[in-house]
Amino acid sequence: MKNIQTEILILADTAKVWDVLMNFDSYPKWNPFITSIIGEPKLGSRLTVSINPPGGKGMTFKPNILTLEANKEFRWKGKLGINGIFDGEHYFILESVDKDITKFIHGEKFSGLLVPFVGKMLDKTQKGFQLMNESIKKECERK
Repeated sequence: MKNIQTEILILADTAKVWDVLMNFDSYPKWNPFITSIIGEPKLGSRLTVSINPPGGKGMTFKPNILTLEANKEFRWKGKLGINGIFDGEHYFILESVDKDITKFIHGEKFSGLLVPFVGKMLDKTQKGFQLMNESIKKECERK
């Protein structure tokens, strides 16, 4: 098991951050890491997600939404092939620090047989999370 977690403070309330996070249609305009999400933001639904890690190969996968709690948490689980090979539970957690300050926590828990062999890929993934965090901060604070 390997866990990557990043965070950033955004000068906006959790509702505004949530609105930007859940507006999948706008991702190509502001998000350099998750370049596309297709699907309905409904608990249990399947999404089609395209990512572009910096210095890595882009990929598309089809995770299922595990948690969808407005203004608080959005979480999905994806896999490479069959369960147990390379699985990822991706999450976004919004914590209100103050009236107009949100802590945006962005991470993923990786598990499966291939995890010990993909260290460099996970380093690129972490950089992608940080790029997305900086970009969602800019997007939320400019509106």
